[in-house]
Amino acid sequence: MDQGRTEASSSHTGIRIGLSAVIIALRDREAAVLTTHAPDGAPALPFGPFDPARDRTFELALRAFVADQTGFPLGFVEQLYTFGDLGRAAPRATPGPDRAREISVGYLALTADAPDGPGFSASGRDAAWTPIFQIFPWEDQRRGRPPVLARLIPALTAWAGDDAARRGRVEALFALAPDARWNEERVLDRYELLYEAGLVEESARDNGRPPPAALGDRPMTSDHRRILATGVARLRSKLKYRPVLFDLTPETFTLSALQAAAESVAGLSLHKQNFRRGVERTGLVQPTGVFTSDTGGRPAELFRHIRPEPGGGVAFGLSLPGQR
Repeated sequence: MDQGRTEASSSHTGIRIGLSAVIIALRDREAAVLTTHAPDGAPALPFGPFDPARDRTFELALRAFVADQTGFPLGFVEQLYTFGDLGRAAPRATPGPDRAREISVGYLALTADAPDGPGFSASGRDAAWTPIFQIFPWEDQRRGRPPVLARLIPALTAWAGDDAARRGRVEALFALAPDARWNEERVLDRYELLYEAGLVEESARDNGRPPPAALGDRPMTSDHRRILATGVARLRSKLKYRPVLFDLTPETFTLSALQAAAESVAGLSLHKQNFRRGVERTGLVQPTGVFTSDTGGRPAELFRHIRPEPGGGVAFGLSLPGQR
């Protein structure tokens, strides 16, 4: 393609690059995401524009505006995905020639340090830790099928009707067959199916329809819930091949707390003995010889994460044994 034509087209339509951060922590043994509020009052991920004339790199710009918006200094971050669908920043119409096309680069960050929301407020900042299962209640399978599915499945079935392709997607994504296994990694696919079926508020907002019946979930501004779904899916996948769970835990922990952390991220209940055997096989933890009675029962030993030596090979993740 002619370069001059490409540049003219880009300048005509206008492109604005934004950076969004999915920052996940554990609070009270629940996975939570750091949220702010958009101008419309809806929950939002920390988000800011990239200024090519001022900002040297995407990551430095991301760190600066997250600290400014939330007072939270980012640790390790990794790039998640680039979101650039037409209309993604506007509730209804696709941006026209005189409106900037919104391109958002998403980042995933994990932290073991989750200060309380009031601490942010005291600094004059609008930020809070929002439990992820308040945003995606259908993803919490720790206690069996969540009650929200009793309302979602009939609505999805009605939407699918006699369309075999739609029915197949509903059955596969929500594990409706008797022998079907719930795939915890397909967070984004499930959210996008609910969006397509018009069962989440963002779908009604973007298409100018009345809001659907309340499901007890929490919609987010723009397409931030889609970005968050992408981040949660990435994290659930990484649990199995990288020791990312330890980026969410304090320096020392009980094995029960480690299992609760894994369950809160995966949305699954795990077999206790199988989980512990799996942890021991990885060689990723070491007993400290210190016991705590904070668990409320018999004293439990504290463990620490053993980080591999530089150049010592790949550190594997934790397997997720079958549900208990």
